[in-house]
Amino acid sequence: MILPPERDPRLTTVRRGGTLTDADHRLLALWAVACAEHVLPLVEAERPDDPRPRAALEAVRGWVRGEVGMMASRAAGGHAMGAARDLRGASRFAAYACGQAACVAHVAAHDLGAAAYALKAVRAAAAPGEAEAAGRAECAWQRAQLPEAVRGLVLEDQERRNPLCWDLFHT
Repeated sequence: MILPPERDPRLTTVRRGGTLTDADHRLLALWAVACAEHVLPLVEAERPDDPRPRAALEAVRGWVRGEVGMMASRAAGGHAMGAARDLRGASRFAAYACGQAACVAHVAAHDLGAAAYALKAVRAAAAPGEAEAAGRAECAWQRAQLPEAVRGLVLEDQERRNPLCWDLFHT
């Protein structure tokens, strides 16, 4: 479980009683897409005919542009996670990353789910003895993709939720 028992109001939209603006919510979604898309080839190599992980990323991008509803993006995320269920290792984690990214439209805090599952995918795909280094490099890459407007928020959230996210957020 990557979501904390108590929601951070900074990751809850204004209309739900938090302080997260729509603009920053969209930035978090796009960052989650970047994290998941970085590992998408791992699942597509395993299941090239399964469109669900890529479709999830397309759905959340559509949500960011205002072309796809939140429920449709969330549903696409669920389908991507369904694609993960019968996979193992790196491809499974990559599909979960795509599903989590699409669910950011519904709950912004899923952004760390996308990032954490992408980290798990990279570590699982690494050569023996290289998982830790690969994970650190991926974490640094992810952080380099963070939009400045949400950078502090995400880094603080990573520190706070790192134990829930398998202690993967470190460089």
